[in-house]
Amino acid sequence: MYKLLRPLLFLLDPEVSHTLSLGGLSMLNRVPGAASLLRRLTGNRVPVLPTEVMGLHFSNPIGLAAGLDKDATCPGPLSDLGFGFLELGTVTPQAQNGNERPRLFRLAAHQAIINRMGFNSTGVEAFIQNLEAAGPLPVPVGINLGKNATTPIDKALDDYVMGMKSVYSLADYITINISSPNTQDLRNLQGPENLKHLLAGLKQEQTILAKQHHRNVPLLIKIAPDLSTAEITALANSILEHKIDGVIATNTTITRPGLEAAPLAKESGGLSGQPLKDPSTAVIKALFNTLKGRVPIIGVGGISSAEDAWEKLLAGADLIQIYSAFIYQGPRVIRQIAVGLERKIRQLGCNTLTEAIHQARTNTVVSHL
Repeated sequence: MYKLLRPLLFLLDPEVSHTLSLGGLSMLNRVPGAASLLRRLTGNRVPVLPTEVMGLHFSNPIGLAAGLDKDATCPGPLSDLGFGFLELGTVTPQAQNGNERPRLFRLAAHQAIINRMGFNSTGVEAFIQNLEAAGPLPVPVGINLGKNATTPIDKALDDYVMGMKSVYSLADYITINISSPNTQDLRNLQGPENLKHLLAGLKQEQTILAKQHHRNVPLLIKIAPDLSTAEITALANSILEHKIDGVIATNTTITRPGLEAAPLAKESGGLSGQPLKDPSTAVIKALFNTLKGRVPIIGVGGISSAEDAWEKLLAGADLIQIYSAFIYQGPRVIRQIAVGLERKIRQLGCNTLTEAIHQARTNTVVSHL
């Protein structure tokens, strides 16, 4: 069905198309039998590849990256499509409009997207109302937190703490977004001193909330692809020092790899999709070299096939997320990736994805000795 709808959607402005698509999915909640039909047509056809990460159970390692459902308007239908987990948001404490339009651009020839949305958000109160209205979901849900544009960098921790307090009871994990290129100075939080202060405060708040709610919700940091190896190593060491539960690598890039001749490449904002594949994989490898499996990595950036997903997992990721490929290929890409990973497990003579990844990584290390 998406093959038929996509040409029509792509005739529209990207943001209008996005809004209509989410609206259509949200309407399914009100149509009797629509959810079960959606599961039969899509979600139930996705192979089960169970894995445990951060104490959470995932039916498969393929998640939806943050940015698609910013306001938690349709988590139910999205979970019926076959994703192993969802990451909703980015949500900010107070409602804000984000940057001026146009702010979303398709580079279809390159299977890429440029956005400078700027954390447009209905705010955390509306977000919570939407998520509560959705009811229990069959997959783990991560909630991605941002700071308001008007909040100074030296007060960013206050925004993140407010977000954590607000969503803690609803989240299976919480992501702190310090890497969007579309909020002024946000990436400065990745610097050593700012990061140390931020992580210490976040960990302190997590400890308090865990006692209050009698459960620990994993805390993750989402980082940029535009970091040097030395910066990645320092960041990884800080994550270890402050006992952060996971890291998402990566957000969008401000570079334009291989897009020098593309007219829309001149638009400012973060680039996602196929051109981000190699840069994000390089960051995952650099992270894994320091973390060495002690902290889980969620790999995201340019994944549009099972081979792309396997490359991320082999580089050090424990789970993966997609966004641009979902826009360009539709729900079928979830099944295609899962089927390909299932085939990879069989080829390696393994029983589980975790076993297959471990064996493949070991073989790769041995082959380089």
